[in-house]
Amino acid sequence: MKKFRKVLDGLTTSAPVNPGGSSVCGSAAGTPSAAHTPRDLEIHETLMSEHFQICKTVRHGFPYQPTALAFDPVQKILAIGCRSGGVRVLGGPGVDCHCQHESGAAVLQLQFLINEGALVTACADDTLHLWNLRQRRPAILHSLKFNRERITFCHLPFQSKWLYVGTERGNTHIVNIESFVLSGYVIMWNKAIELSTKTHPGPVVHLSDSPKDEGKLLVGYEGGTIVMWDLRAKRADFRIYYDEAIHSVSWHHEGRQFMCSHSDGSLSMWNLRNTAKPFQVTFPHGKTQRDGKKESCKPILKVEYKTSRNSSDAFVVFSGGLSYDKAGRRPTLTIMHGKAITVLEMDYPIVEFIVLCETPYLNEVQEPYAVVVLLEKDFVVVDLTQSNFPIFENPYPMDIHESPVTCTAYFADCPPDIIPVLYSIGAKHKKTGYSHKDWPVSGGIWNVGSQTYPEIIITGHADGSIKFWDATAITLQMLYKLKTSKVFEKPKTGEMGRSAELVEEDPYAVQMITWCPQSRIFCVVGISAHVILYRFSKNDANTSITSLEVRLQCEEDVISPSDTENNPCFSDPSGHSPQLHSPRSNTPDSVRDSIPCLKVKDRMIRMPPGYQAELVLQLLWVDGEPPQQITSLDLNSAYGLLALGNCNGLAVVDYLQKTVLLCMSTVELYGSADPFQRLTRSPRKNRQSTSDFCMRGLSNFYSDSKKRIRTSYQSLTELSDNQVSLDLERSKSPTSAPFSPSLHNDPRGTGEPVSNLRSCHYSPVFYLLDNVKGPGRKLSLPTDLKTDLDHVNGHCTSPTSQPCAPGRARVPGGPEGARLARRGPGRPPFRKAQSAACMEVSLPVSSLTEESRENSFSRSRSSSVSSIDKETKEAVTTVHFAESYGRKLDSLPTPCLWVGTSLGLVLIIPISIPMDEQERQEDPVTVGPTGTVLMLKGSVLQFGFLDCGGAIIQNPCEMWRDQHAPEDPDRPRKRKLVNFSPSSSQEASGDGHLAVVCSERQAKVFFMPSQACLYVHNITESSFVLRADIVSVCNSVCLACFCANGHIMTLSLPSLRPLLDISYLPLTDMRIARTFCFTNGGQALYLCSPTEIQRITYSQEMCDNLQEMLGELFTPIETPEAQNRGFLKGFFGGNAQTFDREELFGEAAAGKASRSLAQHIPGQGGMEGMKAAAGGVVGELARARIALDERGQRLGELEDRTALMMSSADTFSKHAHELMLKCKDKKWYQF
Repeated sequence: MKKFRKVLDGLTTSAPVNPGGSSVCGSAAGTPSAAHTPRDLEIHETLMSEHFQICKTVRHGFPYQPTALAFDPVQKILAIGCRSGGVRVLGGPGVDCHCQHESGAAVLQLQFLINEGALVTACADDTLHLWNLRQRRPAILHSLKFNRERITFCHLPFQSKWLYVGTERGNTHIVNIESFVLSGYVIMWNKAIELSTKTHPGPVVHLSDSPKDEGKLLVGYEGGTIVMWDLRAKRADFRIYYDEAIHSVSWHHEGRQFMCSHSDGSLSMWNLRNTAKPFQVTFPHGKTQRDGKKESCKPILKVEYKTSRNSSDAFVVFSGGLSYDKAGRRPTLTIMHGKAITVLEMDYPIVEFIVLCETPYLNEVQEPYAVVVLLEKDFVVVDLTQSNFPIFENPYPMDIHESPVTCTAYFADCPPDIIPVLYSIGAKHKKTGYSHKDWPVSGGIWNVGSQTYPEIIITGHADGSIKFWDATAITLQMLYKLKTSKVFEKPKTGEMGRSAELVEEDPYAVQMITWCPQSRIFCVVGISAHVILYRFSKNDANTSITSLEVRLQCEEDVISPSDTENNPCFSDPSGHSPQLHSPRSNTPDSVRDSIPCLKVKDRMIRMPPGYQAELVLQLLWVDGEPPQQITSLDLNSAYGLLALGNCNGLAVVDYLQKTVLLCMSTVELYGSADPFQRLTRSPRKNRQSTSDFCMRGLSNFYSDSKKRIRTSYQSLTELSDNQVSLDLERSKSPTSAPFSPSLHNDPRGTGEPVSNLRSCHYSPVFYLLDNVKGPGRKLSLPTDLKTDLDHVNGHCTSPTSQPCAPGRARVPGGPEGARLARRGPGRPPFRKAQSAACMEVSLPVSSLTEESRENSFSRSRSSSVSSIDKETKEAVTTVHFAESYGRKLDSLPTPCLWVGTSLGLVLIIPISIPMDEQERQEDPVTVGPTGTVLMLKGSVLQFGFLDCGGAIIQNPCEMWRDQHAPEDPDRPRKRKLVNFSPSSSQEASGDGHLAVVCSERQAKVFFMPSQACLYVHNITESSFVLRADIVSVCNSVCLACFCANGHIMTLSLPSLRPLLDISYLPLTDMRIARTFCFTNGGQALYLCSPTEIQRITYSQEMCDNLQEMLGELFTPIETPEAQNRGFLKGFFGGNAQTFDREELFGEAAAGKASRSLAQHIPGQGGMEGMKAAAGGVVGELARARIALDERGQRLGELEDRTALMMSSADTFSKHAHELMLKCKDKKWYQF
């Protein structure tokens, strides 16, 4: 073994290292960096490229920006259309399917083919689509694109294959659903209205057939015209001209009267016997004023008129219609039943609503039982069968966005007991007052698949809340909710003074979460630079919260007066350095120092069962500078330690003894092994007053007019889509010099153009850009900058790359390889916006007017030493506790802390921990940096450890024990540690292990303890890695990466052989970068919209089994029979009259429509597509069912043709007989 270790030591000394930290001979992907891997370490890798495939599995949450709603009363399934072109189909538990139109056009209207397993969508690009819902993944069968007219309204009668389509021009076209072609039958607007009418009636806003006679079509125009069109006679039965615009029409089931809603907030009732004027006009919410006039009301956008058997009074349900007198009133849904009027206030504007009825037949008593209300950000179902109209408890996870999601975590294959425990605790806090009836949307079938294991998704939110979700078997159900804000005192403006100014908007927003499922210890990182540690307990407790304060702030340079004078960007007319003054700037207490952003409760608190706060760690203000946000966090329950880092340095905390073990800047961690040439610091000056600045919180990541948009990832391309144009702009700036004076004067290196300088950013974790608050005003990002911050093109380059200038001198005695000269950190003369990146946002106040201040957030383009471009703090980007080797000469693994920085350096810090439990509580833990440094390209993102067999080495952990459970004298509670062995026994790891390190550009595999780089792979050159995780797939291990250009990659371990590289998701929104995460089992998730979580799989095995895991949207159900209305009702005209639509609209009678009017596009979801999608036993059944459907369809067509031939034969026989009778008595000369 000693000989083998010497060989590996020789690898590191013989392999030259380039400035980026990778071996020269290791630039090729997946190749050894020096010599081949020794035979003793040969690992048989089982993963192949055939094991990987990208596939979307399921989407959870509320459909973002909904636009349309439809319900199938027989199948009991519901569809919601969205502005982005998506369609969500919902049924019972587990029946949840997302479909997407390729065009991305907004969905205007949805129409179910009731009990047929099909759905028609009308989109904003004037295209109709027919979706096949008889397969688990719906697909488009046909599309019809209108070329000359815009679609405004669609109507499909029950059990009809002819779809009525109204257009913006006022015409009504008819589409055959089976063939998806237009009929030649058209209702032109100029024929529908009277010839004497001089104005256009407007677009078609309503189409419905009469419940009394299906041959009569009611057409409503926006201008107030209503026409009853006789389809057989091709003429209008009657026309109604009303003064107010029409929004919707609803029939009484008997077909003798109908109700209209209008733009003035009125409802008009019309009787077919007298259409000259409405027999009733009501303003439900309009009060009569003193002058006798009705007060003006908002439009009633929709009304539904439904009858009930148990009551002679009908239900009238409508949205809108409130008076204008009160500003800021909530949107309402009004339910009128007899003389009772119930107004239900909604939290968000109403998009659409549908009254659910017992029967699908329009000519029967409707018997309404519920109202489905689709809001802009919520989904509500109201129970109409109870007098107080309670709502149903929503079984879908529609409240993910209750507060904006700021971070996510995904844990697969959790301990099996954790989900029931969390559910039992969370069930105690559920809301009450829901309807006791079953959820009415109960269609479809879903069965738990055979391959299921416990999965948990954790979401952090802007209000500081944490939600635990059961994600087992592609479902999502809320388990438990935790509010971190309860740990802190509520700020009071009058009492807390300056401290109240430290927190604004969302001071508790969650930035990062770390969870140990085995010990159930949970850590939360907040935006106010705080960490909260929670322990889980099944019992309530009265306890106090320990608070630790850490002063983690490195010294910054300040510019000299001469620098200020030579910097025109920072100089004001008087020649003095510009400062932001405040009323208290001259008082000593105006400088905040050694105070946290939030105040922890310092009294005894009763904590309910669940997660209970034990320790709060807060970073402090230093000389008026707010604490930098925390960029990395890790905890180890076996060690009892917690590590955190930011752009200033690293802190290690012993949460068992409640002490801070280590608090050092990043530079101090290196000691004498610092690989960089640091420039000399300038003399320290007195800091200016910054009492007017406070760290701003996270408000809303989405488009909300009331809140400012923040970004969580600072990159150079966020400010400009074109890197070249930005550099060009900077080089043209009047404040930019051709060469940097500081570099030009530095004898150790040559100068380089300012346009080639890039600021250093810390990319592996996602921070928020904090704004600057001035006296009496708040600054926000300009509109155009907000757009760029929220949308980043896929061709962006890494923000963390920092090219070194050629000709930099090496530092003797340091590690081998080229040395990067670090630009001296200069401090600008004004307060800069606090962020975790070095690209700061500057605002020279004295040279700007108040108006220009609001729109002048930009990067400093100065070339002086004080320029922000010169400041490159080295951030701690990732930390990880592991059993490893801190030094090359170590023979056995010991507890270590691996630290990765934004400059691509890895430090290994050994930790000495007492083994005995009693000693662990009393004796100190020692932490000592050793100077061990490894180098990579780009910011370090992830660490992982494999044994010599290629298996993942599990982190040591403590098994959960309830600290607040009643004491048992016979069985005292002791800490039970797993995978944690003292140095006396670790045979498997005693021979060494492999350390996998991934940065935003590169991945390396090191052999420990020799630190030899065995494999290196350059992941990307044109982009950068946003997320990297070492996961287990198909009983093996791989490295999964998600890049900023949208590529998802997997690399084998330890050889780093590329297995998958697919351009899956262009990074169009920083929300994706902030929330994307991988987990074991070949699964991943990200926040695809502000309200939805998209889960995907990159495993071929899961893709193959996905059909069995998804729910069936369509189930064979017999259509309910129409009621027998009796002889007398039918005799007196009460029964509906049926007619043959094929006879009117078919090609034989109506002819063909103009080809230029609409274009038929065959879809991809036909029979071939269904056959290709089916697989396994379910696929065989589906194929058999498809064959039966095809056979039935052919038999039906044959029957129709036979009937047509028989009819033609009868007609021919009849004509021949008539001709024979006419000619039989005539003589031959009479012809």
